[in-house]
Amino acid sequence: MTAVAGTTFSIDSWDPGYGSSMEAEELARSGAEVELEVEVPTEEWAPIDPTPVSPPEAVLFVDGVRRIDARVWIDDPEGMNSASIGLCASYAAGVVCCCSGRAHVVATDVRRGVFTVASEAGDIPTSAGVYRAFRSAAKEDKPLAVVLSSALQEQLAEAELDTAGEARRAIAGHVGSDLLVVDGPLSGRTHLPRAVGFIKSHQTTYLPGELNAMVGRLGPHQRTPVFLMGTTWVRHSWYLRLPSAGGPPWSGVVRVEAAPHLGREEVAGLANLTQSVLGRFASVAYKDSRAPQNLYPIAGLERDLRHRLGDQQFVYRALRLAAAR
Repeated sequence: MTAVAGTTFSIDSWDPGYGSSMEAEELARSGAEVELEVEVPTEEWAPIDPTPVSPPEAVLFVDGVRRIDARVWIDDPEGMNSASIGLCASYAAGVVCCCSGRAHVVATDVRRGVFTVASEAGDIPTSAGVYRAFRSAAKEDKPLAVVLSSALQEQLAEAELDTAGEARRAIAGHVGSDLLVVDGPLSGRTHLPRAVGFIKSHQTTYLPGELNAMVGRLGPHQRTPVFLMGTTWVRHSWYLRLPSAGGPPWSGVVRVEAAPHLGREEVAGLANLTQSVLGRFASVAYKDSRAPQNLYPIAGLERDLRHRLGDQQFVYRALRLAAAR
């Protein structure tokens, strides 16, 4: 915290290119239905200290990356126009396993796709691989760019789900217990056992006034009680502060999600486990511009997956050559 000319302020350590860890200018109260008394009565809400737990033998981190390789025009004789815009994209999912004092990638999957609303679109073969066609329906209430981006995100989520299953099969022989950490919401993956979603930044508040303010007062490794919330889907959730060096009130705060079908004891145990486990992987500002929320295994996996996407200029030239045939 620094005082200049009577003004007290703090610096958000996140790289501005990624927005903010808490998008204050966009923060809005969610319309989600929230059940606060999952773990404790509302009047007993207070920061929860870590408790001794038996750590899993392995922590699996799941993440994915996406890249737009080119925007293309696809002939659509059946449509309203002679051509329709599409996105050619590369995307990859992977899992890194942290066990026995080391981290190693146990599963990866690289895919390419062309996303369009053109009904006649087909796969695009190139020297860099085949771009599989994914056709979406145009929507009057959404811009085309949003429709296509959402279709790409759905396919990335599917790749992440497939890769998580592959990773668990790969470690089955040498790991007895594990925790699966999905970078991002757990939507569509709540059926995975021993899994949590890891949300690094905040655009919406879910808790009522004083309880929401309590989040900013959490100490390192402390968490809120578990609550249940429902929007377009239902999940358990809690806030957790990772170890961090000062900053704004919500610096180092993440939100963790778990499946809605878990019982009180099971979800509380999972929340306690995240307190014990996740802080060990928190990054520091001089090494990562999104510290501490961008956990080291996730950051390393992202770099590995971007490399696996291939050189963007080479891929672009491959698409140009395929278009010229």
